[in-house]
Order: sequence, then C-alpha cells, then structure tokens
Amino acid sequence: MKAVFYEKYGSPDVLQIKEVDKPVPGKDEVLVEVRAASINYIDWQLLTGDSILLRLLNGLLKPKHSILGDDVAGRIEAVGEQVNKFRPGDEVFGISNFGAFAEYCCVAEKYLGIKPPNVTFEQAASVPEAGITALLGLRDHGKIQSGSKVLINGASGGVGTFAVQIAKYYGAEVTGVCSPGKMKLVSSIGADNVIDYTREDFTKSGFQYDLIFALAGYHSIFDYQRALSPQGVYVCAGGSMVQYFQAAILGPLLSLNSRKNLRSMFGEPKPEDFNFLAEILEIGKITPVIDKYYPLSDVPEALQYYGEGNAGGKVVITL
Repeated sequence: MKAVFYEKYGSPDVLQIKEVDKPVPGKDEVLVEVRAASINYIDWQLLTGDSILLRLLNGLLKPKHSILGDDVAGRIEAVGEQVNKFRPGDEVFGISNFGAFAEYCCVAEKYLGIKPPNVTFEQAASVPEAGITALLGLRDHGKIQSGSKVLINGASGGVGTFAVQIAKYYGAEVTGVCSPGKMKLVSSIGADNVIDYTREDFTKSGFQYDLIFALAGYHSIFDYQRALSPQGVYVCAGGSMVQYFQAAILGPLLSLNSRKNLRSMFGEPKPEDFNFLAEILEIGKITPVIDKYYPLSDVPEALQYYGEGNAGGKVVITL
C-alpha cells in the first residue's frame, strides 16, 4: 500500500511516498481502507520534533512511528477476533493514533464510530480529534450549561470551529477570539460575538465569562483568572507550552483558594463520545469547516500549509 513515510524529524521535505506492507489488525482493532484523513496540530509536532515531550513518547532521536495521521474515515476491511461492535463493510470514522496518512490503517474499536450516511468521508475525517477535544473540553471539563457565557480563544482553528458549534448546541452565548481575517468565518458558524485579538485583549476588557476554553496563543493564567466570573471555569487545551504548563501546575493551586476552577485538559474519549458526535453531525447541529483538500501524494504540501498557520478550520487528505 502507499503511505506517507518519514524516518527523521524535520520540515515537510523529510516526508516521502512509499510502498509499505498493509498493517494487520490486533485483537481489538479493525483494518480500515482509508477514504479520507485530516491534519491536526499533533501531526505537525510529531513531524518537526519540536516538542520534547512528544519526542520522549515517539523517539528522542528519530520517530518510532513512521506514518503520521490520527483522524481517519473509511470502510472496514477486516476486524480483530475481539471486535464485536463493527464488521467488514461498515463505514466508520475515528482516531487511529498514527498511520492514517496511508491507504490502510488499523484503529482500536474503542476509538471508532459509525459514519452517518448523509456525511461524506471527507467531512467525517475532519471530526474525530478536533471534535472530541471540543466536546470533552466544553462538556466534561468546562461543565457547560445553557445560558453560560463562553469564550473560545482560537475559535477559527480545527478544534475552535467545532467548539463554537458545540457550545451553541448546548445553548451557550459564545464569544470567539481569532485573527481579523477569520472573523467572518467564526461569525458564520454561530458565534454571538467575535473579538479580533490584534485589536482587543479580552482579559483586560473587564468582561467576565463563565467558561473560557483556551486553544491558541498565550495569556498568563492570572489574566484568565481575572476574566472568569466568580464561579467560572478555565480549560486549557492548546496554545503555547508555557500556557499549558501554567494551567497544569498553577491551575489546581489557584483553584484551591477560589470558587474559580482553572485546569489543563486531559482525558480519553469514550465510545459513546463518537456516537454523540455522529448524532449531531447527522442532524446538522455541527458542520465541519474544511479549508482545503489535498490528495495523499500532496501531504507534504498540506502540512506546510497547515504549519504556516493559514488554515481556517480543517485541512483534509483525500484518497
């Protein structure tokens, strides 16, 4: 099978299209014939090796996993002996944890959902990691409620575009923060208010939010704390590493002496989370925002485009 392969960390130039062996599913895995995949920030980090934490997990000097790609949508070709929810021929979407930038990849049963029939493979492939991150961040960590005033910092990215729509699904009043060129996009997907971060610092406006979901940029955790309502929740799922570590280390300490809750986001999706996303996709409560499509052979170009920060929404790989 064809796959996008790399043997060392670096720029997209290190990627090659190679013929490799088709993977064999484990006992709790399915083999998916890939119809579409999509790019996430972790793919860029795993390619460049800029994150020391990810190097510790994926190989300090060279990558242990040579095929990138987490998000996948396709048709099941074979199933492992312990798989009981899926069968060959099912059309699915999910998180492969490496290997999706190829004609076939293996996916654990617990990280899969059935693709809605009225949703394309390309749309389905844009959902898994970004949609799950948005769902868990807002619902599980953020405890979102109808009527909540929610701010999403980084509202035009892959996770952000799903977060805006999921927050609206739960009945929140949503403020999106993004660059000036993406303001129309964020407004078009349902944000009630849109802030241009180059012109306004929301942490200094005096306005307070019940839930702040941070996906981009950098603000001190003390700035986020000031922008929260008296019982507000701050959830960090992205942005600079300093921002993330402040949330992970200082967040619990600051939360001890306050009714405000500040935290970084950890956690694994459950099978029912994929089912939930499939349901709201099918009824049109969320619509994937896809910026560009690239064929498998152009994955290096796609990653270069993504890495330059140009994308509004998702970048999808088609097969």
